[in-house]
Amino acid sequence: MPIDRRKFNIIVAASSLRLILFSAFPSFADLLTGHVEVSTPVSSYKRLREGLFLYERGVSPYDGGVFHQAPLLLPIYSLLSSNESPTILVDLLYILLDALNAYALTTISESGQAVATRFFTSSRSKDQYSSSIVSASYLFNPFTVLACLGRSTSIFTNTAIIHAVSSAVQGNESNCMLALAIASYLSMYPILLLPPLLLLLWNRHRESDGSKSSGTLFITRLTATLISWLGALLGLSFLLTGSWAFIPATYGMLLSVPDLTPNIGLWWYFFVEMFDSFRDFFLGVFWLHIAIYVGGLTLRLHKQPLFVITSLLGLFGIFKPYPSISDISLYFAFLTLYKHLFSLMRYTFVSSTTLLYASLLGPAFYYLWIYAGSGNANFFYAITLVWSLGLSMLVADSVYAALRDEWEIERPEMKGKEARRI
Repeated sequence: MPIDRRKFNIIVAASSLRLILFSAFPSFADLLTGHVEVSTPVSSYKRLREGLFLYERGVSPYDGGVFHQAPLLLPIYSLLSSNESPTILVDLLYILLDALNAYALTTISESGQAVATRFFTSSRSKDQYSSSIVSASYLFNPFTVLACLGRSTSIFTNTAIIHAVSSAVQGNESNCMLALAIASYLSMYPILLLPPLLLLLWNRHRESDGSKSSGTLFITRLTATLISWLGALLGLSFLLTGSWAFIPATYGMLLSVPDLTPNIGLWWYFFVEMFDSFRDFFLGVFWLHIAIYVGGLTLRLHKQPLFVITSLLGLFGIFKPYPSISDISLYFAFLTLYKHLFSLMRYTFVSSTTLLYASLLGPAFYYLWIYAGSGNANFFYAITLVWSLGLSMLVADSVYAALRDEWEIERPEMKGKEARRI
């Protein structure tokens, strides 16, 4: 699909902005690589360079206990960078990935799946942002820009997720499963997006193919494809590293959360204070808390699978073990597809000001704790709780708006009227 001049200009402007910031303020970019809002133990560029240093000297990158990222990232960075300093090629890679993500988001926006699906068409379907605005909101989002400057490897996961959804709305089953396999290989948690993606692909399949093919066979075939791609990626990782040590160092790291480096999530402080005898139980509870939303949202909002994916991305940004602003930028990018729901949301001002408040005070409280020594861990964790509260309100409010939109289709006489639970 050719790209029009307006979208092209937006992508060029955003790419130029990033290139200027990389070139004019290299020390600022290096500073961001160490900020807990941008980098986590599983997405840190500094940790990746440590693993790269060992990999290029024939030592297992996981021997140092610092590197916890997918091994297939190593040959990519080995080609583009040196251990002494980042090269312009690495910066260009991040800029290119952001541009590709913006282009894929325009494809998702233009598909119309946010407002009209096989079983549901919103009564506010004409109230949409243009695909140019959707791409611009992603490219010029400060969180997206900061994550790019901080060289967070979360961008690879985000790219894979966006392209999985983009392929799904186009009905491209094989590309969707490949992209989802890559995202799951890199970060594990995107595998939870499989149910709504299968539902989205099934709807597109039935729209393009009038025959009544078996849904069970369709799901089985795509699940087998996903497993095959995951197996191939894991096999390549084994060939690259020569052992299966990367599995406990990457996926085991995510499941057991041994590194309690502070971040903007909820896990680190909770498990710092946790008695060892209760640790395994609460690890299960926390992971169950992430996974349990998938089934409920997919079943209740089965008419709007793209909105289910959007809501899950917001929940992942709140409840995953090592979240960063890169995860939130992805959620905000998908949320702009739902302008027609904004008028139905009740707490937009409260949630947006809460997020702004936490965004400004978070770095300040971290500085007071770590550098100034005039605060403690409670300072920073308190502001991360406020941050999570703001995101939770936003996700819950958007889910309410989607349900209200569906309800008004069933009860058109109630459109614009107040509804109360009796």
